[in-house]
Amino acid sequence: MTTPEILHHPHARRTITALSLPGLIRLISETDDNGPVSRGSLGATFDDLTRHQLRHALDAARDFGVVYADEEAQPASYRLTRSGEDLAESYDTVAHRARTHQYPSPSSDFVTPVQSTLQLLARVPDAHQAPKDDGARDRLEALNAVLGPHAARALEVPRVALATWFQEHPQALPPAAPEKEHAA
Repeated sequence: MTTPEILHHPHARRTITALSLPGLIRLISETDDNGPVSRGSLGATFDDLTRHQLRHALDAARDFGVVYADEEAQPASYRLTRSGEDLAESYDTVAHRARTHQYPSPSSDFVTPVQSTLQLLARVPDAHQAPKDDGARDRLEALNAVLGPHAARALEVPRVALATWFQEHPQALPPAAPEKEHAA
């Protein structure tokens, strides 16, 4: 599967939605920016997240293989895997592009533009592809109405960054069910 095509994987939308969890974005970016986070300081480091949000973010991060618990470190800490470092880079690319286009607003925190852009990528067809159905056409028209006529093209950089991450870390996408052969 080529890089752009990987976003057409049957589970890509669901995975992109999971990658847009605010707690996951915070966990990955904070760890990337400031190094390992000790287990004992999780609550203080992420005091803007509820215990449930933080637990959900950690579970998602482990499921995606982007963090691991380093039990040998003193104190025990959560660290990014190579996949986590690459995801942090993808988040940075998405955030930069969103800020360039002042999306979703001219000023916002780091998480909101990343989350909003990823949610758009989960809902909007590729700019260079003709929408295959009326639902895709409607989503593209709605995006253009909100962000302007070049909105879908503006998503190309974040789309490529995310597709590259999926391509380099295919474990993030569950295997697609084999297509059933139809009788003639």
